[in-house]
This record gives sequence, C-alpha cells and structure tokens, in this order.
Amino acid sequence: MEEMEEELKCPVCGSFYREPIILPCSHNLCQACARNILVQTPESESPQSRRASGSGVSDYDYLDLDKMSLYSEADSGYGSYGGFASAPTTPCQKSPNGVRVFPPAMPPPATHLSPALAPVPRNSCITCPQCHRSLILDDRGLRGFPKNRVLEGVIDRYQQSKAAALKCQLCEKAPKEATVMCEQCDVFYCDPCRLRCHPPRGPLAKHRLVPPAQGRVSRRLSPRKVSTCTDHELENHSMYCVQCKMPVCYQCLEEGKHSSHEVKALGAMWKLHKSQLSQALNGLSDRAKEAKEFLVQLRNMVQQIQENSVEFEACLVAQCDALIDALNRRKAQLLARVNKEHEHKLKVVRDQISHCTVKLRQTTGLMEYCLEVIKENDPSGFLQISDALIRRVHLTEDQWGKGTLTPRMTTDFDLSLDNSPLLQSIHQLDFVQMKVPATPILQLEECCTHNNSATLSWKQPPLSTVPAEGYILELDDGNGGQFREVYVGKETMCTVDGLHFNSTYNARIKAFNKTGVSQYSKTLVLQTSEVAWFAFDPGSAHSDIIFSNDNLTVTCSSYDDRVVLGKTGFSKGVHYWELTVDRYDNHPDPAFGVARIDVMKDVMLGKDDKAWAMYVDNNRSWFMHNNSHTNRTEGGITKGATIGVLLDLNRKTLTFFINDEQQGPIAFENVEGMFFPAVSLNRNVQVTLHTGLPVPDFYSSRASIA
Repeated sequence: MEEMEEELKCPVCGSFYREPIILPCSHNLCQACARNILVQTPESESPQSRRASGSGVSDYDYLDLDKMSLYSEADSGYGSYGGFASAPTTPCQKSPNGVRVFPPAMPPPATHLSPALAPVPRNSCITCPQCHRSLILDDRGLRGFPKNRVLEGVIDRYQQSKAAALKCQLCEKAPKEATVMCEQCDVFYCDPCRLRCHPPRGPLAKHRLVPPAQGRVSRRLSPRKVSTCTDHELENHSMYCVQCKMPVCYQCLEEGKHSSHEVKALGAMWKLHKSQLSQALNGLSDRAKEAKEFLVQLRNMVQQIQENSVEFEACLVAQCDALIDALNRRKAQLLARVNKEHEHKLKVVRDQISHCTVKLRQTTGLMEYCLEVIKENDPSGFLQISDALIRRVHLTEDQWGKGTLTPRMTTDFDLSLDNSPLLQSIHQLDFVQMKVPATPILQLEECCTHNNSATLSWKQPPLSTVPAEGYILELDDGNGGQFREVYVGKETMCTVDGLHFNSTYNARIKAFNKTGVSQYSKTLVLQTSEVAWFAFDPGSAHSDIIFSNDNLTVTCSSYDDRVVLGKTGFSKGVHYWELTVDRYDNHPDPAFGVARIDVMKDVMLGKDDKAWAMYVDNNRSWFMHNNSHTNRTEGGITKGATIGVLLDLNRKTLTFFINDEQQGPIAFENVEGMFFPAVSLNRNVQVTLHTGLPVPDFYSSRASIA
C-alpha cells in the first residue's frame, strides 16, 4: 500500500488530506489548503462589475447561470485563468505550487470560526494546483464543493495500517507526538498545542480528552459522516443525476433543478459504478502483469547485452592482435565503436526500465487506491469520485498500449569483423573507405520559389572521389528559427511545399555515407511569394463539380450543394481573393469561405466544424460554422457580383465583401491552423476565381492604425 501514498497527499501542503473537498475538475484539496490558495480578483474582473458595465458574460462568471451547472465544464465558466486586467495594488506571494495569493487589504476581523469555515472574500478565485484550471466562487464559497468522505476513509485505514506514532494535527512545522485526543473536536494534540488551542475552561472544559491510542480506536468505531447536499446542508443525498453526474437530494428535485434530467436511485448507480470501476481495474491489472513480465525481459536484456559485449570485445581483441603493429591503431578505434554501441544499448534499455518502473509504480498505486475506494460503503461519496477514477484507470490502461511493452533495443551487436582479407593485404590497406563525402554545392541557377513552394538543386564537387550515399536538406522556420530536416534521400533536387507566404527561409544541404556526414553547404536565402496565385483543386473536389478556364471557373451538375477547395493552403500572413458570379439562376444560396482539407464535400460549406463560410442569396447573407447561423445581413448577390474573402492569420480573423463593401461585421475570430479557400454551389451557380490580389487599401490602413 506504500505505492498508494502519493494518491492520498494534498498537492498544496504535501501531507495527507484533511477534510478534502472535490473540485469540479475531480481533483482534491484540503479545505484549509483550498482557502490558502484563494485569489481575490480585482473588482474590474468580478462578475458584478462586468454586469454593471454592460459587458457580456465572461468565461469565469457562472453566477447568473444555474448554480447546479458548477459541475458541468460545458456551461459553468470553468476555464483557464490567465491573469488580471490591471496590476494589483497589493504585493502578491507565491505558494509552493506557484499559485499567486493576494493578501487581504486589511487584517481580518476577529472571529471564533475555524479558518475553513470563515467567510470567503468577495470575488474569490481558486486555481487547481494540478490541472491549473480556475473558477470564481459563488456566495457559498468553499461550502459549495462536496466533501470527499471516501478519501477520508481510505486515509484513515492507510494511517492505521502504518501503525506509526500519532502526531499532533496543529503543529505548524515538525509535528510533535500527540499526547491526547479530543473526542468532540476529533483532533490530536501535543501538550503545547492543547494548552494553546484547547484550554480546560469555558465550553471546552466539558470536552472529553482521551489517550491517542484510545482516540484512534474510537475514531475507527465512530459512524462515518454521511455526505449532505452542498445546496441543502440538512438534506442527505438520495438520488443521482445522470446528466450532471452528481448525487442530489429530494429538495433539489422538488425545486426543479434537474426536472429535464434523467435521475436514478443512488444505490443502483453506486453498484453500477462500482461494477464499472472493477471491470476497468481488470484490464489495468492485466497491463500491470504484462509490465512486470516486460521488466523481467528488460533486465534479462541487460545481462545478455553485458555478455554479448564481453564476448564481442574478446573476439575483436584476438583479431586485432593478429594484425600486430599495423592494426593496433585500428583496433582501438573498433573497440571504441563497440563500447559506444554497448553504452548506447545499455542506456536505451536502462532508460526504458526506469520509465517502465515509474509507470508501473504509478499504476500499482492507482490500483491499490481504487481497490480501497471500492471497499467504501458510502454510495454518494463513492459516486462523487468514481467517474474520475474510471477515466484515470482507462487513461492509464491506454498508456500501456502498443509499443510501451516492446523493447526499444535489441541485444545483438550489428558489427562484424572479417579479418581474412586484411591479413592478406594489410600493406595495401587504404583509408578511402573511411572518409566522409565532400560538401555539396547548391546550384543557384536551378533554385527558385513559386507561391509558397521552394525548389532546390545541388551536386557534388567536380573533383570529389568519395561517393555520397544520400543528402540531407534543412530549412529554418521562415522566421530565423532553428533548422529542421525536410528531405533525406539520394536525389539531388527537391521541392518543398506548404511554406508560409511572404517569408524568408534559409536552406542548407549536407551529404552522408556509412562513415559520416559532410560539412554543411553555404546557406541559401529563399523568399516566398508576397501574394498567392492558385486555382481550384480537381483532385480534392466533389465528383459533381465541373471545371473550366484552367480550373479557375467552376459550376456543378447537381441540384445539391457541392464543395470545391483551392489548391493552396494558408497558415500565416494576410490573404485576399475574389470570386465573380458568372451565372445565378433561381435564387440559390452559394457559400464562400475557407475550410480544412478534410471538410465534407457533399453538403453546404459551413455545415460541419471544418469550414467557416458566408452563404448568400439575392437579398441577404448569413455566416455559418458547424451548422450555426449568425449575423444575418441585408444585401445579396446577382449575376456579375463580386465576393471578396479576406483571411488575416496575423489577427486571426475572416472577413467577407460584396462588390467592394464589407458584408456585416468581422465574420469569424480566433481562426488558427491551415486553411484552404473553399466554395459550395449547385447547378444554378457558376463562379470564377481571381487570385494574386493585394489586400484592399482601406483594410491595410485600418490594420496599421490598430
């Protein structure tokens, strides 16, 4: 059970959990530690100030929503909390886990409440120290989080199994050995802490103090606290909401918070989730067994590598000694190569052993923790953590997937020394075979760029006598970054596609053979096109699309909408192209925009999550992405109309124009990745593509002002 101990310790204080609460991300924190890492957000960031200023609901403002959605990541406003709108006026401290903690502006008023029950400041935000996701607390503060009774039970059993001396629970630094336990407070005290925190006078004089050992027994025999509803503290959990994945009480149901949700009996769901966790553990147990066998295999490989290395070195020494003085220098070189291979194999195998051992230890700890959780008889407490445990078990099982339990190195040495030819011709031994090839020369007259592609050509020097087995071409990222390999092979010409437009790249080449690699060639600077020239792509288009005019004009043979993409993709820079409407019959609604390469081709553009489009008829237009229609705008198209598409990947926006006038607001923001120009149309529409166009002047001036 020692491997389970890290599952039972708080990530903030590093000690066993005390009064653990469950965050919406399924991680746990001590209640006192949760209060310690609370951050009071500035007033400008608070939900109240946002509503007062008329701004929209922020990502962290869930107070106006159904409070029961606190546990739903889809609508609770639970997300990353990156910082503050303005600098705080009070100095901030850092907790051990890196969370910023802002001290209160004035000393808190005296209170007889414990720190865990004291009121939480307004606009408090808590950040999970494990997944770093944050949320703003509502009026209930930390009381809004359910307590993890199951985890408390597991910790109690674990500590009892350790049979260690009981420590004081109130010592701030090194805990001293406890001398008494208060049965009413359920706290172990050393003598100094008892005199300071539990004086024998006033209401505390009636408390019963017992020896620590007796207190441990009474704690173990005392009935486990039953989890109560976080919204109705006097009500016990009696049902389970399947949609919210949380236990609820009858009063929650009567108030209608889960009226449209599927609700099941608590006991039935408890048994079901226990069964699911047990089944998941069976698969993980098999993986752990395989991992143990794999570790045995790896350890045997270490021994075999050692034996093979000794055997190979002995054979190599015997062969080299036969060559006497003429081969002594060569013998040392070969021995060095063998030792290098030996160390490399050992390092790879030992690294794999270390990695597998750590992963197995984590797996075993998780298994033991889950088995202890299954022993718990608290249905609601179990259900609060069962989903998270099931996901962790499946995730851990997937991590033992293909390739994890396969050796990364063989025990054999791919080296062989044949000394018979050398013994016969030792005086004719030459070093030509041991030379690296000469540095290649880039042929500048044949190197060029087109759009976002670059073609490079090279050759070996005319007087080179050492053959090259292949070449390695490297380019940087177009922004002065590190070089990366883009081609490895025997050819002496290569075309690199998919580069950024209007970017400067550095290219270099080197040759290699069995002996090694040559020096790099001189660096060649390449400039890609400032604007893109492209046509429609017949290879990726739907079969109903009809092409003409060198693939610049398209129409369709079907009454249904079909999608066609441009040949060139964009991932950086500002790009603008236009489409003219050559034919427009019966008022159809073609769509124009951008899409991923794997967009659906047999529906209107924007119906799936792989396209961002504007569809327009003769009167109005709409923006559409993932079948969501927004921003209806008056103004349509007719025959002869011109539709402009402006993709600004520097500002991550997509904007549309009709007849040189912007249609509606900016259509889409936060667009990132690789996009291809796209159109969807039917047989009633024919359009022609115009590319190589500069960005409109008014947009360039507006962007420079911004």
